[in-house]
Amino acid sequence: SSGKKGIYIYILSCSFNAAAKEVAVEILSAQGWTVEVSELYALKFEATVTTQDIIGEVKNADHFRYAEETKLAWEAGKLSDDITGEQRELTEANLIIIQTKAMLSFTTGSHESMFSANGINGDINVTLWPLQNGILHYCGFQVLGPQIFWALSHIPTEARGTMLEGWRKRLQVVEPQVCCSLELHFPGNENRDLWMQ
Repeated sequence: SSGKKGIYIYILSCSFNAAAKEVAVEILSAQGWTVEVSELYALKFEATVTTQDIIGEVKNADHFRYAEETKLAWEAGKLSDDITGEQRELTEANLIIIQTKAMLSFTTGSHESMFSANGINGDINVTLWPLQNGILHYCGFQVLGPQIFWALSHIPTEARGTMLEGWRKRLQVVEPQVCCSLELHFPGNENRDLWMQ
């Protein structure tokens, strides 16, 4: 059956992020999905970009350009095993909570009002624009509105439970979300090459 893949990168198993991950696994599994979770800390996944991401010699060691070299390595099947392993799992997934649909899920130390248009931190949509548009949308993801757990260090345990219940309910209808207002919309990619000239 189709699978939904979660990428879980928080180091503490007793964290709220771990609880949110467990809710996601529970709800999606109950819907009949095969759920796989990559715990990147446990896998000791190397997030820093280096020449070690490429097997064998690089094209230009004196003037190493990561984007160009990894593109060539990908085409030649010479990317490191840890990268190709995760790429393979991502390719096989139907929904990625981080295929074609992506949703950010994260916690903050600030209240929602602080990330409003007039808040001290500015509009959260502006903050997330480089990630949601510049990375996810640019790479071809259909981006769903983010799930944000606000101000966890400033709210009581009961409120955290309410947040998890809201997350639970959202995951129960995550498929229909791609056709409703919770899907984010960005400028099209068809003229991107013209913009870059």
